[in-house]
Amino acid sequence: MYTLDTTVSAARRDLLVSRLRETNTRRSPVLAAMRDTPLDADVPVHVHALDPGDGDALVGGLVGHVWGRWLHVDYLWVDEHRRGAGLGGRLLARAEETARREHDCLFARVGTWDFQAPGFYQLHGYTIALALPDYPPGVTDYLLTKPLT
Repeated sequence: MYTLDTTVSAARRDLLVSRLRETNTRRSPVLAAMRDTPLDADVPVHVHALDPGDGDALVGGLVGHVWGRWLHVDYLWVDEHRRGAGLGGRLLARAEETARREHDCLFARVGTWDFQAPGFYQLHGYTIALALPDYPPGVTDYLLTKPLT
């Protein structure tokens, strides 16, 4: 007999993640070889576009991280009034270059919704790896990837 508890608990979450990580490490020689190496660290990658004529106001940026020789693009945003001039592509290219040069990344990945920017990423060499319809209902969620070599 078990008790199922739905209480949100950071301590239990951390314990569960730790135990899952241990299980995955035992089952995967690849993950086992990565553990406790630089490949296993989440390393932040940030690129910010600042307008010096406007007090260094933030006009665009990319927030991501590197893990396992992959660049994960978590967020990319450009101010609406500055779109269409190539700033988003410059931000993405700088993050990819940083990931390649400083972290020896081989690939990049990004998630985006159908109303956001799948076409933008495709123009920059990304291909759709997964399309998940109705996530949330009425929206398609895309996962796109790109080799960085």
